[in-house]
Amino acid sequence: MTMARTQHKTDVEEWLDTLDPATTPAKDARHLREIGQALTNLEDAERALEKAIADARAAGDSWTAIGAVLGTSRQAAHRKFGPKAAGRRS
Repeated sequence: MTMARTQHKTDVEEWLDTLDPATTPAKDARHLREIGQALTNLEDAERALEKAIADARAAGDSWTAIGAVLGTSRQAAHRKFGPKAAGRRS
């Protein structure tokens, strides 16, 4: 999921670079930059969460405890962040 968003962000940046400000009517791009920054922040937070969960598992924390912190069941936490899920995110 993160790779798809990263690729999309790269595609959008390349498209923005092709626009000619003299012929493309545009407002202040501040809000668009804020969207891009928020997307970057979200990707960074997702990576930090995945690392924190991997570190917790390596330290011996249970899926039940991790699920409780995430506000979900141990099964849902394992399904989303377990070893097989990590392979799908790569």
